[in-house]
Amino acid sequence: MNLFDLKWLPTGEYHTEEISPDGTYTLIAYVSRPSLSADAVRGELVFNRRNGKTKNIYWNYRELTAKIEWFDNKTVVINGHTLEIPNEKYDWRKQ
Repeated sequence: MNLFDLKWLPTGEYHTEEISPDGTYTLIAYVSRPSLSADAVRGELVFNRRNGKTKNIYWNYRELTAKIEWFDNKTVVINGHTLEIPNEKYDWRKQ
């Protein structure tokens, strides 16, 4: 078991969500309080056209909120971190 895999993150409390311009994806942000010694934000990508399949794509420490902006159908910005989805991920532990 790889403890640095994003699938082992705590669920957290629902915070906000944004749907991609073409409706293919929804990005849902959750806040974990406390995670480690401070709050953290987890971003879960929902594949709307694949029966709601989900994938964790964002995990950042010492964040209380999430600002989600879709640049286009495949590019999302979460708290200033730009990700090309569905393959890119941001995990503060690996930076």
